[in-house]
Amino acid sequence: MRIISGHWRGRAIIAPPGETTRPTSDRAREAIFSMLTSRLGSFEGLNILDVFAGTGALGLEALSRGAGTACFIDNDAAAVRAIKANLAGMNYAGDVRQAPVASLGAAARAHHVVFLDPPYGSGLAEPALAHLHAKGWIAPAALVSIETAANETLALDWEPLVDRRFGKARIRLLRAP
Repeated sequence: MRIISGHWRGRAIIAPPGETTRPTSDRAREAIFSMLTSRLGSFEGLNILDVFAGTGALGLEALSRGAGTACFIDNDAAAVRAIKANLAGMNYAGDVRQAPVASLGAAARAHHVVFLDPPYGSGLAEPALAHLHAKGWIAPAALVSIETAANETLALDWEPLVDRRFGKARIRLLRAP
C-alpha cells in the first residue's frame, strides 16, 4: 500500500501484522479523495480526523495533499504502532491516540474532514459519529467519509452526498449539520 498523491506520493505505508486491521483498498481510497477534492478543491490547512484509523492511510493521504493537521484514533495497540511508524517515515509528528471513541472527551479543535472506518459489522459507526459530534470533534458542515461493509445500513439524518459500493465495502460521504 502506498500514498496515492501529493508530496508523499509513492511512499509505502506499513500495516500492523495479522488480520485485525483491514486497510481501505487503493481503489476506494482514490474514489474517496476524488469525491472530497471535487467538493473541497484543496486540503490546504484543513484539520483531519481519522477514526478507527488502522494504518492511518486516509489521514496520511490528506496530509500528503496539504492538510494542516491530522489526528489519528484507534483502540488497537498494533494499529497505533503502525500509524506512528508511518508518520515517522514521513518525518511528521501527528496526534495519535489509542482509545475507544466513546472514551474521548471534548475536542481541542473541530475537524473539517472526518474519516470513519469501524470494523465491519460492529455497529460502531453511528454511536461513534454521534459521540464525536457531541464532543466538538466535527466542525459544522464538515465532510465525513464512512466506510462500512456493503450490506450495513446507517440511520443518520446528516446530509447524504455520495453512497457507493467497492466490492465488500460501502463508502458514504456525508455533510455534518
